[in-house]
Amino acid sequence: MIAPMRSNTSGLLVVAALTMLVGCAPKATTVVLAPAGNWISLFNGKNLDGWVAKIAGQELGDNFRDTYRVEDGLLKVSYDRYDRFENNFGSLFYNKKFSHYWIRAEYRFVGSRAPGAPSWAYKNSGLQLHCQAPETMRKDQHFPVSVEFDMVGGFLLNRPTGNVCQNGTSVLVDGKPLKGQCSSVGDLTVRDNSWTTALAEVDGSRRVRQIVNGTLVVEYTDLKLDEANADARRLGSLGAGKALASGYISLQSNGHPIEFRRIEVLPIDDPTGGGTS
Repeated sequence: MIAPMRSNTSGLLVVAALTMLVGCAPKATTVVLAPAGNWISLFNGKNLDGWVAKIAGQELGDNFRDTYRVEDGLLKVSYDRYDRFENNFGSLFYNKKFSHYWIRAEYRFVGSRAPGAPSWAYKNSGLQLHCQAPETMRKDQHFPVSVEFDMVGGFLLNRPTGNVCQNGTSVLVDGKPLKGQCSSVGDLTVRDNSWTTALAEVDGSRRVRQIVNGTLVVEYTDLKLDEANADARRLGSLGAGKALASGYISLQSNGHPIEFRRIEVLPIDDPTGGGTS
């Protein structure tokens, strides 16, 4: 028997509800595990040997107010000796260049934002990859030309971590130029002060994958200097090519304390035969 025709209002409500559920469904996750191998520790757990500070407004090597220090086996970015944070953005550079490698860092945010630090600096830091040489930075330059593994912590609202930021650089995400400074493709928020693992696979200028606690957050390609950025253009005049194929690793300091207990790299073979650094 064919049922008599009835109003389809209830059916439309069901469809709408299902659509909302689908829209709220979590994104499919891709699990990426760190490969086995001879990982090289960049941090010895005792001191800052092999690292050099560059803080805006200060000369290279001036660790202003002991911002970077090692205590209890941890590499700490601290502001307890600051009266106020006055655009003292900084970077702690490792003294060797890398091109094709994996990098793994374990970090956690602690304490409170420094007085005078911008509101966006709350639980905000970064692992900067393919950085320009620290000696080529301007004295007042806030951040090195680099691609950044964005590290942020949540509180009441979602604040996804692990996105990529372009600091005087340009990249492609899903084959399209990234608009704005940072991507917003990730949805992984770390709300407490627990240890978080940042993992990245860096393949020269061709591709970078950024992973947080085993979950792939963003993959991007075609790393280049941004010709619209004055600092990047200046690097070009120093002989740097447009493709961003190698550089230094640095830890960003924005005004919120952060601690690291492990920072290590695993060099990988360059398929072009160019080596690892």
